[in-house]
Amino acid sequence: MRRELPPTAGLPLRFRDLLPGGTSFAERMASWLGVAQVQLECSGTAAMVVALTAMHRLQPDRHEVIVPAWTCPLVAWAIHRAGLKPRLCDLAPNHFDMDATQLATLCGNDTLAIVPTHLAGRVADVQLAVDLAHGCGAYVLEDAAQALGAQQGGHSVGLLGDASFFSLAVGKGLTLYEGGVLIARDTVLRDAFARSRAEVIRPSWRMSLQRALELIGYAVVYRPSLLALAYGDPLRKALAEGDPVAAVGDDFGPDIPLHPLGSWRQTVGTHALARLPAFIDTTRQQAIRRIAKLRELPGVTVFGDAENTRGVWPFLLLTLPSEKAREAALQTLWTSGLGVSRLFIHALPDYGYLCDIVPDADLPNARDFAARSLTITNSPWLRDDEFETICGRLERALTTT
Repeated sequence: MRRELPPTAGLPLRFRDLLPGGTSFAERMASWLGVAQVQLECSGTAAMVVALTAMHRLQPDRHEVIVPAWTCPLVAWAIHRAGLKPRLCDLAPNHFDMDATQLATLCGNDTLAIVPTHLAGRVADVQLAVDLAHGCGAYVLEDAAQALGAQQGGHSVGLLGDASFFSLAVGKGLTLYEGGVLIARDTVLRDAFARSRAEVIRPSWRMSLQRALELIGYAVVYRPSLLALAYGDPLRKALAEGDPVAAVGDDFGPDIPLHPLGSWRQTVGTHALARLPAFIDTTRQQAIRRIAKLRELPGVTVFGDAENTRGVWPFLLLTLPSEKAREAALQTLWTSGLGVSRLFIHALPDYGYLCDIVPDADLPNARDFAARSLTITNSPWLRDDEFETICGRLERALTTT
């Protein structure tokens, strides 16, 4: 079979991870994150729905949730599912963080929550969101879906805001194929989240069975010798059909599964969590070496750790100096099997399927970031010679455009 690398560094599962036994996954996760307790959900999206539903019941007169204009489209669907309205904030120039000036102007009496987002394992500016949100009586819900294991000030991300959620989806480091971890700083929100869960989450044996089978499939297929079947071939087919949204898996609909996280998958998580810290250290060391090489390329921005933060590295996020250069690089790299991809294809208003729930807006920085960004896998399976190939093709794209 053709060697195919994943676009992100997911933690491979071992056969013994699938065996029963082990301590409580929720307790182990809470201890590792340094919190009193966690609430487990079937996905990060489900965790966001539960959290926003609870927040809205505590403050029923507020209806808007401020999010970055360039983020996962599932964020918009989660807000809609909770009966709320997304309010888009443009990005700071050439950065994934929200623009500070515009964020301040968006906050008001109808703001329920601000959602600072830790993208690509990098730590967002949460303190700004906290200051603005608390100044207008709103909550801060940290989107740490891509940042399980990241730290700020020596503590896990997700602890500066009022609440946060992590994703256990494929490619997010530790995976249960799908899964979510929801945490809150105080007992008021924790109790509200538990009540919300009792109302929103419904048992589904069909979804539980489906996710269990998908997790077994992940354990079998997640290796370079088989990933062409599950990932590479569908990717190349979608690109050949001119559908980049399907190629990166951004083609979401409004139907968000809301069911309990199965006990067997939690057991798998308990076993795999024991290996996650070492995996994070390995991928961090690899990333630090490789971003130094990428930063030698003219006009390339590679996002690293901000001061007093220690992120995780599922992949490397970078921008090229122009959309033309980015397209020239992707022309050969995206289909090469080397783990080069894009994160989100569009700013939120530019997904056709979101037109009824996301208002259009002037978002020049978000659209520019979408047009110039790409990602490089930080999987330990990416060999040094393959990384040099990626760098060489990036350099040619930069010098010929």
